[in-house]
Amino acid sequence: MTIPNDPFILFSYINTQLRDSGMTLSDFCEENELDAAAITEKLLAAGFRYDESNRRFK
Repeated sequence: MTIPNDPFILFSYINTQLRDSGMTLSDFCEENELDAAAITEKLLAAGFRYDESNRRFK
């Protein structure tokens, strides 16, 4: 699966996918063969943190 490279588009894309699927970030990444740590690091660098209880980046 190819994901957006721009952190702001990635933020929107990942949150939409998590909301629509109801999955956690780790489950979503595992199912789609993505690196959850790399996504988290990229979004953290742009100022977004993953909120586990709400299953989304803020």
